[in-house]
Amino acid sequence: MKKHIVCFGDSNTHGYCADPADCADGGDRFNETERWTCLLQQQLWPDYLILEEGLSGRTTVFPDALHESMSGLDSIYSCLMSHEPVDLLIIMLGTNDTKERLGANAAVIGIGLERLVMKAKTVPAWRNGQPRILIIAPPHIGEGLYRRPEGEPMGKGCPEKSRALAEKFAQVAENQGCYFLDAEGVAEFNQIDCMHLSRKGHAQLAAKLAEMIPDIV
Repeated sequence: MKKHIVCFGDSNTHGYCADPADCADGGDRFNETERWTCLLQQQLWPDYLILEEGLSGRTTVFPDALHESMSGLDSIYSCLMSHEPVDLLIIMLGTNDTKERLGANAAVIGIGLERLVMKAKTVPAWRNGQPRILIIAPPHIGEGLYRRPEGEPMGKGCPEKSRALAEKFAQVAENQGCYFLDAEGVAEFNQIDCMHLSRKGHAQLAAKLAEMIPDIV
């Protein structure tokens, strides 16, 4: 039986492409030969089943008045149960939590992540009742964000808050007995909006996770 790995994240798990020139299909989503989840499936086949659960705009626990169903806390139960038995949950969130309108600093975002992890551990979807969770701190949002139209609704302070997330997320991982990866310096963001993975970044993240996962599950 294949081991089930649920990849729970935001647009960087969904595969949003900010630069059509960087995307083979010229669209706004990397295709199945480019997304890190699909590349990871190729590299771990046939022993693992990689399950994509990326939603653009998703946060750890914060509702967003401008968009529906963005809180990861509200969907983690149904997500895990729909993919049971789950061997490993990968959580890569935090970029959207930095939005000014949500009013959360890095410390509060870390608390939100910990609440999400604690909820995930209680879901009765784990194979043999053994939760395994890998937390990924996303790469740092760049100041180039504010050269783009997206920068204005994201609001002030996003790069500064994103730079502080890895420390907070590492502490959550230690507190909750989770695995941890800081993706800064591992997977690159594009230089268009400076907050979404480039095609190269997707490949880099997949390669790193392909090294790590066999030692986890």
